[in-house]
Amino acid sequence: MRSQFFNDVRMTPTATANTTLPYRRAGFSSVPEMLDYAARGETGVNFFDPRGRLTAALTWREVRDRAHVFARRLIGAGFARGERLLITADTWPGFMVSFFGAQYAGLLPVPVSLPAGLGGKDAYLDQLRRQLSASGAVAALATDELAGYLTAAAEGSAARLVGPMSAFEALPEKPVDLRPWGAGERCYLQFSSGSTRFPLGVDIRQDALMANIAGQIGDNGLAVSAQDHLTSWLPLYHDMGLIGFMLAPLASQRAVDYLSSRDFARRPLQWLALMSQRRASVTYSPSFGYDLTTRRAQTQAIDGLDLSCVRIAGIGGDMIQPNVLSRFAERFGPAGFSAGAFMPSYGMAEVCLALSFGKLGDGFHIDDVDRQQLSEERVATPVPESESSRTFVLCGLPLPGHPVEIRDEAGKTLPERRVGRIFAQGPSIMAGYFEAPEASAEALKNGWLDTGDLGYWLDGQLVVTGRAKDLIIVNGRNIWPQDIEWSVEELPQLRRGDVCAFSIDAEDGAESIVVVVNAWPAKDDARTALVGAAQQIVKETVGVDCVVQLLSPSIGLPMTSSGKLSRSRARTRYLAGEYANGGRRPVPVAT
Repeated sequence: MRSQFFNDVRMTPTATANTTLPYRRAGFSSVPEMLDYAARGETGVNFFDPRGRLTAALTWREVRDRAHVFARRLIGAGFARGERLLITADTWPGFMVSFFGAQYAGLLPVPVSLPAGLGGKDAYLDQLRRQLSASGAVAALATDELAGYLTAAAEGSAARLVGPMSAFEALPEKPVDLRPWGAGERCYLQFSSGSTRFPLGVDIRQDALMANIAGQIGDNGLAVSAQDHLTSWLPLYHDMGLIGFMLAPLASQRAVDYLSSRDFARRPLQWLALMSQRRASVTYSPSFGYDLTTRRAQTQAIDGLDLSCVRIAGIGGDMIQPNVLSRFAERFGPAGFSAGAFMPSYGMAEVCLALSFGKLGDGFHIDDVDRQQLSEERVATPVPESESSRTFVLCGLPLPGHPVEIRDEAGKTLPERRVGRIFAQGPSIMAGYFEAPEASAEALKNGWLDTGDLGYWLDGQLVVTGRAKDLIIVNGRNIWPQDIEWSVEELPQLRRGDVCAFSIDAEDGAESIVVVVNAWPAKDDARTALVGAAQQIVKETVGVDCVVQLLSPSIGLPMTSSGKLSRSRARTRYLAGEYANGGRRPVPVAT
């Protein structure tokens, strides 16, 4: 049975501003309270297809009313307060109804990602199984298209109800009292888009979320006003999509226009066309989104686009690439886009979403530093731009009430331009990882969050230089190198410890994944086959392309003094050309 969900949704867009409801910028104590207030207005959410056609629209009142029905079904079915509902977070109205329905039922929603791309079914099923286990979800909901995946993954799990929306609609709506989450209670679990083998659910609390949203949309953040209207293609399983473009707009009673991530990838210019047509003022993207859109615009006309309405083009979610932003501004400047709209930011799920923002209307600023001193001495020495320099984008000032420190390995705070580990404190910091006390204790130290990132101070602004634990980020997605390494090591000719994965800056400024395999078959065709097999496994496992470099076992992968794989040293040797021809010295040519 297919869901009746779309039978009665409106097919005209919601209002982009309220006419009678007084504007309120945050100041709530919980997600249900936010939705109850926004439901008194006329704004809401609008969903568009890749051709810009409206497929569904719901006012916040309609979202709230449907969420109440969903909640009564959950409560009536016997689900207890505090239990978890896993939701595959596709961009459709059903995600919002189920997410907010869980809030009113006192269940914890657990949004999870969609398949990374074509193929990789087994890897996605394995990811779902681990997330179901880590969250202890008692129910799981997916779109009709993904219900089969979820049903297969949930076999043997704690989940008692698994399926598409129609399976939940079949539950009777009983006349039970709602039991919404309140101030200081839990809110939801946020799995990062990183490790699928050891998933950690960030335990997001209502008070932490409210504090972070207040900082985001306040005067030291986006300064959202009653005239703002938002557009997003960001996935709702990612903190930037979920909070930045669902929960934060709700806290300010804004309307949001959505394009799914899949549709954005197919037609990236539709993102800009929606903003132009609907006069949106706020949007966000990782670097790759701006890059993809610019590349597509090289072969497609942009006549008719008017981006003069865009006052904030936020940038975050990965290492910010200044060349990408410059090319975007140059290409779309004639369409009215202002480079001053760019707003760099920095954050992570462990602080709900945001930790720092650039200055409104100031665009982005860069710092060119000496690459060698940065890598060898951890000092960001300013130099003119050259092949031996590294360029970073300043990520702005920390949110008020959120002190940030840069510390060395001994825990000593560092002065300006000295690179160290980034620690943060404040009301947005997570309570911990869900039912993972050891991981929580490792991340939270004496009230401070160890972000796991490296950075330095410049004129009071935070500059992020990279991930301390070699986390790979491609197209806004966090990819743990272990996920790649362990998957490739399943090949019969390899052993554990034979693979090393890391990222490098490609010529176009994007990050590229390199996989070094400690094997060198004697025959050319065997080496070609091994490279192809490794690339296919990486594609299926994490949904990205990579470069595979075979390495002679006589050379071997570098290890630390404690016997652990050193990815940083492997990256340095690869960039220096030491792994060319498998790391073997070329045979001299007789003369």
